[in-house]
Amino acid sequence: MLTLTILSTSDTHGFIFPTNYVKPRAHMPFGLIRAATVLAAEQQTAPGPVITIDDGDFLAGSPLAYYVAQVQSPPDPLPLTRIYNQIHYDAAVLGNHEFDYGTAYLERALNASDRPIVNANLLDGDNRPLFGQRYRIMERDGVKIAILGLTTRAVMQWKNHSNVTEDVHFHTAVSIAKEMVPKLKKIADIVIVCYHGGFERSLRTGKLIESLSNGENEAYQLLKEVKGIDALITGHQHRKIATTLFDVPVTQPGYRGEAIGKITLHLTPAAEGGYIVHDSNARLVETKDAQFDERIAVQSHELDKTVDHWLAEPLAKIDGDLTVKSPQKSRMDESAYTEFIQRVQMTTMQADISATSLFNNEGHGFENPITMRNIMTNYVYPDGLALELVTGKELKAALEKAASYFTIDSDGQITVNPAFYSPKLRHYNYDMYEGIIYRINVAKPVGKRIDQLTYRGQPVTNTQTFKLVLNRYRAGGGGHYDMFRADKIIAENKTPMSQIIADYLRAHPVIKARVNHNFKVVNEP
Repeated sequence: MLTLTILSTSDTHGFIFPTNYVKPRAHMPFGLIRAATVLAAEQQTAPGPVITIDDGDFLAGSPLAYYVAQVQSPPDPLPLTRIYNQIHYDAAVLGNHEFDYGTAYLERALNASDRPIVNANLLDGDNRPLFGQRYRIMERDGVKIAILGLTTRAVMQWKNHSNVTEDVHFHTAVSIAKEMVPKLKKIADIVIVCYHGGFERSLRTGKLIESLSNGENEAYQLLKEVKGIDALITGHQHRKIATTLFDVPVTQPGYRGEAIGKITLHLTPAAEGGYIVHDSNARLVETKDAQFDERIAVQSHELDKTVDHWLAEPLAKIDGDLTVKSPQKSRMDESAYTEFIQRVQMTTMQADISATSLFNNEGHGFENPITMRNIMTNYVYPDGLALELVTGKELKAALEKAASYFTIDSDGQITVNPAFYSPKLRHYNYDMYEGIIYRINVAKPVGKRIDQLTYRGQPVTNTQTFKLVLNRYRAGGGGHYDMFRADKIIAENKTPMSQIIADYLRAHPVIKARVNHNFKVVNEP
């Protein structure tokens, strides 16, 4: 019997060091520099051949990745790709966030990268892979292994708001797998599918856990309908999964390098030649206690110092308080920090109304003085702004969508709807608005919770029109906000919001903290 080990990372998002950058010199339980150590140890101790795969989203998401792409002059992905090149990957998949800085930047990154790209469902106008090749065939210890690469449909939302200039044609993961897996089984013993996407149904019950309307996650359907897959690597949802589904071992190794996916296939010779899977195992290997990989530490030392110096740059002082002491309370009762971000957006785009989010629970607003670190750890996405012309009816629909973020627990307290934190944290899909006065009554049914809504002292009517500023991701309908569309955009500012904020602060060296508490979240049966 021969043992094949499949190791994987996913959604590292440029987090080389074990820090979320909120505080300097943090040592948190994640980071590529830890994951690399675990990978090396697993590679060395494996009882047979090893395949190492990255399942996507490595190029964007951390302040370090942002600095390389947007701050240093000229933008150059080489400092980041050099770090990732210290890990030997046999194949890698494109994540949706690989497109955050546009296809030209991505192409430069991939040209400088050692990782072979497998990409079967993102095609150009000539029906060829936009990057890489559809699959890779490898032979290890006499075993022929096929690796098929697939990317989530969420990448198409990036077409609407990123600098994606290529003519990108998307095919669903399931349709391509149905076409390719039977062909690959004829020429390889083992077929590994690497899908930068997650599960749309509960792994335990099969119950639908998210809408199928945009096909963002297809992994359950993929395994249910496509036979011949020997191992499935997943990502995108930032979940920690190691299980067997439809007799196929599956992993998803979390976020920022917090774990390594490990699938073990025990192979026996087939009667007609080649090998077949006798049995399998899937598990995750945590990285929290791993030492730093010395090669990555050396390669990234100077870049880390440069980024830390940039993050420490003071930009403005505060008259008052712009910290966020409780993200949850700030989502229910407006904070001065949120109002400041809305003010910047409205000023920048000359808007009637503004919408923004607290994207996660790690940032805590702006300290005094405000630094780049404050900006980058609160406004975590490299997105610009869009001005969209919306009707009162569409505005109400967007507010109702945001209001679904809340629910009532068994004690009658307002809490977060589980759909916004399971299976994936989605705090970024709850928007707060400025320029209007409104109330969310969580006691009412979803879709009928906005029971007070006025603009300049008058009730909002369905036929009124407003100039609404919001991030470009949301303006394209991102987050299932179907009332917003790219064709409604009347103006754009493609400058990353972090830079817009920094420029505003440089022009206003003293910021007056103020808050008008224009919205309320209540439970009034």
